[in-house]
Amino acid sequence: MGKLSTHVLDITKGQAGVGVQVELYAVEAGGKRLLKTEHTNHDGRCNAPLLEGADLKAGLYELVFAAGDYFDAQGLDLPSPKFIDRVTLAFGIADVTQNYHVPLVVSPWAYSTYRGS
Repeated sequence: MGKLSTHVLDITKGQAGVGVQVELYAVEAGGKRLLKTEHTNHDGRCNAPLLEGADLKAGLYELVFAAGDYFDAQGLDLPSPKFIDRVTLAFGIADVTQNYHVPLVVSPWAYSTYRGS
């Protein structure tokens, strides 16, 4: 079976984003359902896969990263409201036998993602 994982890279420092809150939602016909809330570790990753085994199901998901809170904790002088605050990455899982790695590369002014494995 496959798994879902993530990590955060802070490109303002060129280092892992440590302590970023990450929320995982399943997107269903009736709305979004919170599945899990985690924080990134010293390597910018969650300590365990967000989903794996029988918990990894085909469907639509969202990862929501509290990037604004992270940058506040770094002591950056940012405008209010922040340009980048909560980053939502919406994606689909089609094949539960594969690994889905959904990283966030972020600064206070931009972000990007890609599908890793």
